[in-house]
Order: sequence, then structure tokens, then C-alpha cells
Amino acid sequence: MKTSSFGLVLFALGTIASAAPSVRLTTTLGVIEAELYADKAPATVANFLKYVDAGRYTGGQFHRTVTLHPDNQPNSIVKIEVIQGGVNPEFAEKDWPALALERTNATGLKHLDGTLSMARAGPDTATSDFFICIGVQPDLDFGGKRNPDGQGFAAFGRVTKGLEIIRKIQAAPADGQKLTPPVRIVKIERLPQT
Repeated sequence: MKTSSFGLVLFALGTIASAAPSVRLTTTLGVIEAELYADKAPATVANFLKYVDAGRYTGGQFHRTVTLHPDNQPNSIVKIEVIQGGVNPEFAEKDWPALALERTNATGLKHLDGTLSMARAGPDTATSDFFICIGVQPDLDFGGKRNPDGQGFAAFGRVTKGLEIIRKIQAAPADGQKLTPPVRIVKIERLPQT
């Protein structure tokens, strides 16, 4: 009986430990919640949570909106829809080292409506800026045509609450892709695991 009870306790603890981490993004336009896929993109999730836990997104901002409006992406053949956010400007030049790109062909994740992913220039250059997809964006996956290198972006989570807030941010006043003014990130915090 004791062995059986002990086994049940270990099983329950293992289930709790393997629960996906979740975060709450509080912005001046509302609250967004997201589940992070630590089992599929462990390095990317660990990197994002390092910035969350250090409080570097407190006072950060959503600073970029990418829409299908003709003036928004005039030089891009492949059109996408995302909003992009980053750390508090105080930390803008203090990012930790870039992380290796966890490609979607390895993680099995896709850039769907509400997907969180890391912004980057070349492969292995992502640090703290992240974006959230509006609608399905297959050209951001491995093999997609948004970046000439075809390596795609590192998807690492998905919005579970607040898709309407993402759309509000995307529709906020902008000069080209630059949100004017940026939408402030009050804070990003971990949610208790259940």
C-alpha cells in the first residue's frame, strides 16, 4: 500500500512538473495570456522566460505592427501579419547572447493564429524581441519565403486568451510599421502552474 501511494505521489509530481509554463502579458490595451511549449522548443522558452523572470519586459513595448495594408509592407513580396514587442528600452542594448534557432521542422510547431515566435535577422540571432501572429503564417515556418534563408522563425508558444487584444494592438496608430506611440507592456509574468 505504501509503495502504491508513493508511486501515485511521484506520478502526480511528475505531471505537475511537466505542465507547460504560461505567461500573462499585461498591456495598456488589455491582457494576453499564452502557453509556452517548453517540451518542443526548450531553448527558446528558457530564453524568453529568462527575460520575463529578470523583469526586462516590465515597461517594454509592442513597437511594430505588420498588416496587409498596401503601405505597410511595400517592399515585401511575401506579406505577413504580426505584432512585435520587446524589452524595456532601458535594456535595449543589454540583451543576453543570441540563441540558436529552433527551426519549426525540428520542433513540429507552426506559425498559426496567436503563435508566439522570436524575431530575428539571420539564423541564430534572436535575443529578446518576439512577435505574435495574426492569422496563419506558413511563410514564417521552416521553408517559408518570408526570409531569403528559408530557415523560418522559432515558434515557442500560443495565445490562450486575448486574441482580440492582439488585433487591437495591430490596428493601433502607426507610421508604416512603427506603432505611434508604442503600446506599453506593463509587465509579463509567469502564471502559477496548475
